[in-house]
Amino acid sequence: MHAKIITLDSELKKAFSIRKEVFVEEQKVSLEDEFDEFDTLQGPAQHILVYYEDEPVGTGRIRWVDDVGKLERICILKPYRQFGLGKVIIGALETIARKQGTSQVKLHGQVQAEGFYKKLGYYASSDVFMEDGIPHLLMKKELTAELL
Repeated sequence: MHAKIITLDSELKKAFSIRKEVFVEEQKVSLEDEFDEFDTLQGPAQHILVYYEDEPVGTGRIRWVDDVGKLERICILKPYRQFGLGKVIIGALETIARKQGTSQVKLHGQVQAEGFYKKLGYYASSDVFMEDGIPHLLMKKELTAELL
């Protein structure tokens, strides 16, 4: 398993397909809310795919908001969730943030995934709020330069 920064339209389309399956079909997020102006190869966000046995099965993106890396749209196809791919996605996005010189990252994590993010060094910094009909927490992490 490995992560790759998306550089081709075909890879971006695969990421969109994964997001549609997970967020729109499985979690019932509206199609209009799932896709936005940051969903381009040339935009301010960098997108990644994570592969399991050479098959793209997960995705995520990072963009910068007030000099903080915001991790977004992190998801894995249901049959592949037991293989540690979430950690690979987060690690890849954090590496992108470090290379950009960002010292802090944040994300809107679903409440059911709070334990997962805490294991990766994130802490909750908000009360529970609703986003797309799903309870979320703002979670943050200070990045160290040791992995540069």
